[in-house]
Amino acid sequence: MGAEIVSQVEALFPCPPERVWAVVTDLERWQWRSDLRRLDHAGDDAFTEYGKSGFPTRFTVTDRRPTSLWAFDIDNANLTGRWTGEFRPEGGGTRVTFTETIAVKKPWMRLFVRGYLRRQQARYLADLRRALEAGKSNGKN
Repeated sequence: MGAEIVSQVEALFPCPPERVWAVVTDLERWQWRSDLRRLDHAGDDAFTEYGKSGFPTRFTVTDRRPTSLWAFDIDNANLTGRWTGEFRPEGGGTRVTFTETIAVKKPWMRLFVRGYLRRQQARYLADLRRALEAGKSNGKN
């Protein structure tokens, strides 16, 4: 499968860690994600996301420390890897660090996976920012 590719993003959100954690980890309320068609879950530790094209990716939770850490393994037909989300209080808000470590299953995909991960992470952060702002305007802080 070749060497792993690591992509990491950070952002600061003006809300408490409990609020950011609640939005990110709520598998029932995933509709804020603009990249998903649907999400199925089996218990608290396994779920499958379906992209807009219907392509499935399976996730298995490996670590959960409420309001501070959420981590899982990732697997689909194209790649395998890990995702880690860290949530830290900072200046009255929350600093998140999301790290994806991926190995591609098809060697030619190595050419594209780093850019793909960066685009996905940027979209995820933008969607998360909108979801948190919408929650504030609804009084859900």
